[in-house]
Amino acid sequence: MASPYIERILKARVYDVAIESPLDDAPRLSRRLGNRVMLKREDLQPVFSFKLRGAYNRIAHLSDAIAKRGVVCASAGNHAQGVALAAKKRGIPAVIVMPQTTPHIKVQAVIDLGGEAVLHGDDYDTAFERALTLARERNLVFVHPFDDPDVIAGQGTIAVEILRQTGGHVDAIFVPVGGGGLISGIAVYVKYLYPNVRVIGVEPEDAASMYESLKAGKRVNLDRVGIFADGVAVKRVGEETFNLCRAHVDEILLIDTDEMCAAIQDVFEDTRSIVEAAGALAVAGMKKFVAREGWRDKRLVAINSGANMNFDRLRHIAERADLGGEREALLAVAIPEHPGSFLRFCETLGGRSITEFNYRYESSQAAQIFAGFSLSQGRSERDAVVKSLRDAQFTVTDVTDNEMAKLHVRYMVGGHARGIQNEVLYRFEFPERPGALVRFLQAVGSRWNISLFHYRNHGSDYGRVLAGIQVPPAERADFLQHLNDLHYAYVEETNNPVYRMFLGA
Repeated sequence: MASPYIERILKARVYDVAIESPLDDAPRLSRRLGNRVMLKREDLQPVFSFKLRGAYNRIAHLSDAIAKRGVVCASAGNHAQGVALAAKKRGIPAVIVMPQTTPHIKVQAVIDLGGEAVLHGDDYDTAFERALTLARERNLVFVHPFDDPDVIAGQGTIAVEILRQTGGHVDAIFVPVGGGGLISGIAVYVKYLYPNVRVIGVEPEDAASMYESLKAGKRVNLDRVGIFADGVAVKRVGEETFNLCRAHVDEILLIDTDEMCAAIQDVFEDTRSIVEAAGALAVAGMKKFVAREGWRDKRLVAINSGANMNFDRLRHIAERADLGGEREALLAVAIPEHPGSFLRFCETLGGRSITEFNYRYESSQAAQIFAGFSLSQGRSERDAVVKSLRDAQFTVTDVTDNEMAKLHVRYMVGGHARGIQNEVLYRFEFPERPGALVRFLQAVGSRWNISLFHYRNHGSDYGRVLAGIQVPPAERADFLQHLNDLHYAYVEETNNPVYRMFLGA
C-alpha cells in the first residue's frame, strides 16, 4: 500500500503556494519535558495552516478542461482557505461551504482570497452534504478535505521536510487528527523510510472519530462532536485515511479542552505565536505521552497545524490554560462567618498565590467561598493542600475537574444578602505580588467582617478586588484610616446602582 503513495508524495506540487515550514526548537518545553521538543511550524503557511498543501496538490493535478468548471469543498475553515488560494492561483472559481459555527476569521479569509463562501448547517457533515449537492447542480469538481489520494500526498510533503530537517533522527512525531488526511500522509511516508519512528495521532475527547474507528476495527459515525477544536470536528473519518491509519499509525491519544488550552500557552511561551485549538493538539498529546511513558532525552516533533484563532476565544483559553497544565486548583470551601476566617484560610494555604476568591454573605453561621490557588507540583500538591485545609477543620470540595464550576459557577457566586447590616462596598487595586492579598486581609478582615469578596488574578501588575465589609457607622473613620495605612488605591462603590441591583441588601 505504501509504494504508490511514496511516489505521489515525492511528486506532489505544493511549493507554488506553500513554504517549507521551519522545524523550530522549543527550549522551554524541552526543559520541562526532559526531551528535545521540535515544533513543525505549519502555522506559518500563507493561510496559517497546512491545508493548502493537499488542496493545491489536488487542484494542480486537474486538467485544464476540468479545472475551468470550478471547484467546491466543505470545510470548517482551513481547507477552505487552502482551496480558495489554490483556485485563485489557478484562475478558476471556488465555492466553499462552511458550517455556520465556523469562526468569522476563517470565513472572511475565504472571501478575501476570492472564494464564494456558503454558510450551511451546524457541523462539517451537514456542510459536506451541501457541497456534494452544489457539485452536482453546478457541475463543479469536489475537492475532499482529507479522503483523496492527492490531498493525502500533499499533506505527506510535511513528512519529507521533517525527515530532511532532522536527518531521520527523531523518535516520535505527534499529529493532530480530524478526518485523517494529515496523519495518513505523514505516517505512510515516515513508516516507509523509518519504521521505528513512532507516529502518534491526537484527537479531542469529544471528537474522537479516528480513535473510535480504530478501536472498533471499522469506520464509525459519531452522534455529535465538540467544536472547540473546530479544525478537527469530524464525525466520520475517511475510508482511505482509516485504512492508512490502521496500517501505519502507532496509536491515537485523546485530549480534553483544558489540556488544549494549556498547550496553546506552551506554544506561545516558546514561539510568541498563538495556535488554534486543533493546532495545539499535537503538543498536548506529546505532554501526555511523555508523562505516561517516562521518556527522557528523546527527539520529539509536534505538528503546529494551524493558527486561525478567533480572537474572542482567547478569553476562555486564558481562563483554562493553568487548569489544563495543572498549575491551578479550584476549591469550594465552607468557613466560619466571623472576622479573621478569610485570613486563617489564606494562612493555611501557606505561601501559595491565590488566583481567585469569590464569596458572598449568606448567613451568620458559615461562608461558602470559591477559591483558586497556584500549583507548582501538580496533582500531588493539590491533594496535599486539600488535606491540610481539612485538617484545619475547613469543609472542602475539590472542583478543579468540575465542568459546571469552571464554566459557570465561578462567575455566579454572589447575589443579594438579605438582612445584612452596615455593609460598605469598595473596589481596590494593589501590586500583584506574593503576600499582597494576605496583607489586605490582615489589615481589614481581622477586625471587620468581610461580607463580599471577589478577586481574580488576570496576570497584570495590579490585582483588583471588590470587597463588601460590615462597618458600623461609629467605626467608619477608624476603618478609613486602616485603608489609608495600606496604601492601596481604592474607590467606594456603596452607592453604585449595579451594586444595589444585584448585590446589595
